[in-house]
Amino acid sequence: MLTADAVGGVWRYSLDLAQGMIMAGIEPILVLLGPLPSIQQRAELRAIDGLQVIPTSLPLDWAAKNPGELRAATAALAGLATRLRADSVHLHTPALAAQAPWSVPTVAVAHSCVKTWWQAVRGGALPEDLAWRAEFMAYGLAEADTVIAPTHAFAAELARAYRPDRAIVTVHNGRVPVAVPDVMRSPGVLTAGRLWDDGKNVTALDYAASRLDCEVVAAGPLTGPNLARVVFTHLRATGPLGEADLALEMASKTVYCAPARYEPFGLAVLEAAQAGMALALADIPTFRELWGGAALFFHPDDNSGLRDTLARLLESPGEMAALAQERARDYTVDGMVAATVALHLPRSGPMQGHA
Repeated sequence: MLTADAVGGVWRYSLDLAQGMIMAGIEPILVLLGPLPSIQQRAELRAIDGLQVIPTSLPLDWAAKNPGELRAATAALAGLATRLRADSVHLHTPALAAQAPWSVPTVAVAHSCVKTWWQAVRGGALPEDLAWRAEFMAYGLAEADTVIAPTHAFAAELARAYRPDRAIVTVHNGRVPVAVPDVMRSPGVLTAGRLWDDGKNVTALDYAASRLDCEVVAAGPLTGPNLARVVFTHLRATGPLGEADLALEMASKTVYCAPARYEPFGLAVLEAAQAGMALALADIPTFRELWGGAALFFHPDDNSGLRDTLARLLESPGEMAALAQERARDYTVDGMVAATVALHLPRSGPMQGHA
């Protein structure tokens, strides 16, 4: 049983993982929390032969109204795993492993968390509404049979924030390269993701857009499930794009920019690199780990540095685009699936002893 949501990068990760498991002879059951999938997303689900999908409308850990609501959601998921007779459970956040009567082994992947997000984006003491969510994360890190992080850098952030009495396993995310249309590239900048999330720092790119002589495009939702909202003045916001439309944007522009203050991995960066775009990235540990030597970096708070980095790449993107595309070959779905499946198998490591 795999849990997932339809809100951000977890969606793409979960579909790639599920499809890879099917190809490996495993029968995944995808259990969806949070908002229901869009029409485009439902089409993507139907395209995966052999995938059983169960939408629940249970709250996301970071959108639950109170501890009781999240506790009820974790109990409901544990009960569902029992009824489905799942051999193991793959949770898309350790918070779902907390305070629940799991009867099967659990592998929890930490795609992000509110405590490390707050430290990177806001700083200072956690507000009460986030503090109890961080407590669920701490419990889950301790109670899941195995915990995965998508980068060594984020595993280290989790260790500093929660000091769990266990090792966190790093499994780099992978992505199936999307077919890129054969169109003419012109100088332009693209970013994609949850634009409403302050951790993505897209307002810095909006500032740079007013000082660049090219189109700057931001693809993704402007409003989040938590009602957070962002408005841009200079860049062109497309709203959420389907896979084909996003691939067209990546094929027609030369530079991908991720100005994030907080990013545990960044699947859109990988997609852009696979599509042949040069990378301008915020100088944060996760991006350095994944793209050091294959991208140009700037401090996320240096708007002038961001503008200068983009101008440099726009003038001559070819060499950096080739380096990024070559590096992207290191992050495959096959590698991600193989490493993840090994953690679910009995007697293969951290889950030794579980049937």
